[in-house]
Amino acid sequence: MNQIREQLLEKIASRQAQVAVIGLGYVGLPLAVEFARAGFRTVGIDLDQRKVDALNGGQSYIGDVAAAELSAAVTAGRLRGTSDFGVLRECDTVSICVPTPLSKTHDPDLSYVVSATEEVAKYVHPGMLIVLESTTYPGTTEEIIVPQITANGGRVGEDVFVAFSPERIDPGRRDYVLKNTPKIVGGVTPACREVVMALYGNVTDRVVPVSSAAAAEMAKLLENTFRAVNIALVNEVMMMCDKLGLDAWEVIDAAATKPYGFMKFTPGPGVGGHCIPLDPQYLSWKMRTLNYNARFIQLAEEVNASMPAYWVNKVVEALNDARKALKGSQVLVLGVTYKPNIDDLRESPALDIIRLLEERGALVAFHDPFVKSLAHEGLKTPCAELTAERLAASDCVLVVTNHASYDWAWVRRHAPLIVDSRHVLAPQREP
Repeated sequence: MNQIREQLLEKIASRQAQVAVIGLGYVGLPLAVEFARAGFRTVGIDLDQRKVDALNGGQSYIGDVAAAELSAAVTAGRLRGTSDFGVLRECDTVSICVPTPLSKTHDPDLSYVVSATEEVAKYVHPGMLIVLESTTYPGTTEEIIVPQITANGGRVGEDVFVAFSPERIDPGRRDYVLKNTPKIVGGVTPACREVVMALYGNVTDRVVPVSSAAAAEMAKLLENTFRAVNIALVNEVMMMCDKLGLDAWEVIDAAATKPYGFMKFTPGPGVGGHCIPLDPQYLSWKMRTLNYNARFIQLAEEVNASMPAYWVNKVVEALNDARKALKGSQVLVLGVTYKPNIDDLRESPALDIIRLLEERGALVAFHDPFVKSLAHEGLKTPCAELTAERLAASDCVLVVTNHASYDWAWVRRHAPLIVDSRHVLAPQREP
C-alpha cells in the first residue's frame, strides 16, 4: 500500500487535511463553505480582492450562500480567504473552480485553468490532491493539469493525485444543492479516484465514481448538451405551432401527461447562464479536432440563438396590430437575468433582445428586482421604476424573465400591450 496515499486518506478521514478552493464564484464559494462546515480547515483563493475581503468579513455575495453560515465558518476559524497562492504550501487538497468561457470564435478559453494550474504547480508537494471542477472538454485534466503538476518529476497516483469532478451548481435552486446532489468523480488513476472519493464523500451525500477523468468530463457535457438540445426542440415546436395556429403550451402540457418516455421542457427567449449556451460548444470543438461534426449541438445552438430575434419580431407584430411602429415606441422589458429569482446576467438572452430592440429604434427601458444597471454589459438602457403609470405609458411590455416577485395580474391590469415570452400571463384554458 502506498504510504503517501495512506497518509492523505488518513488526513481526510480525520479532518486534518487542509483544503484549498481556487475561485470564489458561484461554484467555489459554496464548495469552500461546505468543506468548512464538514470540519476542514479551508482557504479560498481568488485574485478579486473584493471577494476575499467579503469572505473574511463574513459577507456573502452569492445568493446560494447564507451570510450566517459563511460568517459562522469564518468566526470558527475554519474558513478564510486570500489572494496569495503561497498558502498552497500547507494545503493537502486543491479544488480548481475557475471560469471556462469561450473565445469570440467559440474555441475553449482555458486561460483561467492554465493560470490556476501554473500556480498550483509552484507549490505542489507529495501527498497533494488536485481536483478540477471547471467544465471543459474531455481530455483537459490529463492534457493540461497532469503535465504541469508532474513537471518536476512527481508521479500521478503515487506522489500526487489528480482528478476531475464537475460542478453541478444550479444558482437559485433550493431543492438540490451541493450537499444532496450526487457528485461525479473521475481520477487519472484508480488511486486518484480513491482519494477524490474520500474527500468529496465528506461534503456530498452521494459520490458517483467513473472510470477516468475524461469520462467525468464527458458526463458533465452530456448533461448540459441534453438540456440545450431539448430546449432547442421545444423552442422550434413553439415556432412550428405558431405557423400552424396552435397553442404550443397546450400541446406541451398535453404531451407531458404521458407518464413515461417524455420529459417536459418549456420554450422561452433563449438560453443563458454559464453552462447551457457554452458547455456543448466545448464538446463540439473537441469533436472538430477529431474530424467529427456534432450536428445536434450546432443545430441546437442555431435554434436557441435565434430566439431573441423571434421575440423581437413578436413585439413588432404586436405593435403593428396596434397600428404602431417599433421605431420610437416605448418598450419596457421585465426581467433581464438569465433565469428567475437570481441576479446572474451571464449570457442572458435579455441582453440580446434589448440590443436588437434598440438597433431597430425602440426606446427601451428595463425593470428587474435583482439588477439596477446594465452599464457593465455595455448597455445604456435605463432602469425604470415599476409603477402602474410606467406600465400604462409603455407601448409594449415584454416579459423576458418570470421573477416570482412580479404580480402578473397587476401587470396585466395596467399594461396596454404585453408580449409574454414565458407564458406567465396566459389566461386559463378551458378543459
